[in-house]
Amino acid sequence: MRAWPTTDVPKLEGFGSAPAVHVFNTATGTVEPTTPQGRARMYVCGITPYDATHVGHAATYVAFDLLNRAWRDAGHEVSYVQNVTDVDDPLLERATATGVDWADLAERETELFREDMTALRVLPPDEYVGAVESIPLVVEVIQQLRDKGFVYDVEGDLYFAVHSDPRFGEVSGLSEQEMLAVFGERGGDPDRPGKKHALDCLLWQAERPGEPAWDSVLGRGRPGWHIECSAIALRFLGEGFDVQGGGSDLAFPHHEMSASEAQAAFDGLTFARAYLHAGMVGYQGEKMSKSKGNLVFVSTLRESGTDPMAIRLALLARHYRADWEWTDADLERAEARLASWRDAVQHASDQHARQLVDVVRTCLAADLDAPAALAAIDAGAAGWHDGDGAGADTVQRLLDARLGVRL
Repeated sequence: MRAWPTTDVPKLEGFGSAPAVHVFNTATGTVEPTTPQGRARMYVCGITPYDATHVGHAATYVAFDLLNRAWRDAGHEVSYVQNVTDVDDPLLERATATGVDWADLAERETELFREDMTALRVLPPDEYVGAVESIPLVVEVIQQLRDKGFVYDVEGDLYFAVHSDPRFGEVSGLSEQEMLAVFGERGGDPDRPGKKHALDCLLWQAERPGEPAWDSVLGRGRPGWHIECSAIALRFLGEGFDVQGGGSDLAFPHHEMSASEAQAAFDGLTFARAYLHAGMVGYQGEKMSKSKGNLVFVSTLRESGTDPMAIRLALLARHYRADWEWTDADLERAEARLASWRDAVQHASDQHARQLVDVVRTCLAADLDAPAALAAIDAGAAGWHDGDGAGADTVQRLLDARLGVRL
């Protein structure tokens, strides 16, 4: 599957490399330095393309774009992989409800997502991989699990015994009681008869009437959700990659299950070294979600004439790990900030620019603290009006390279 077009990331020449970026690892509950060995490797879970792209989605992908840019400025090459769950129950349900072919719906919404990411200047993944095209990879991992005795059959569907991985639970840090409280509402089926344990998760769903299915040695069917990311990440990044990322609602079950499936399939394997999770964005008093229908779409904002850089600034104004609520005022403040920066930057002196490079790098190295970086730029811009403009190009390259904001 093709990603969206890439964009050049300006180099901050003459300033050395940025400091190592520290991030909050959900699995340990601490802020830790990222220490890529060779290429920095990152996997971020992608969309299920039946409604794209609301600002909650955009906040997540902008957050991990900050990490991508931070690594690059620190001198690392980056291998970035993202999936698209282009066959799954929610997609099929939406297709049926709207009378649209499921494959056409998936492609339409994926293309809209590409357009939104391009407009927001989010760097594309090196590998953008759909669930459908990854079915052979999924089957290989399921076979590996089955050969080890970690798979069982429930009416033709194949399930993974999650406790086959002794490290199950280490990603989210939740107790089994806490897991059970949310498993059903996050795509699980704890009450299905025939399961050996309520938390065991679906690997392969046997063909259902009227639903898409593919032939395989497992029987005719389609992949479960979690194994999709296990297989794609292992194939394109290998074990022990640096960061597994996504929204905080993915810590359990998705990231927990994906890691355990991979680790159980291959003895001694560590799936990811760190797990980063972006906060949830609310709207009108509730978490923004497709099921609630309280969505603010990036495409709608763009079509109304909103500058995508203002949308990006509105997202950057909140720390990536924070839960927050989108309001019209967020966008208004971002538009005012963008106008202020564009007016002030033409006067920035070389000294102004050099000071700003150091402070912005320091802010973003501290758990991607974009709000602190924005505040530092605001403070700097207030004093640029007496400058000679010699630092304008450096400031513009800094904001583009590190924040993805083009003035």
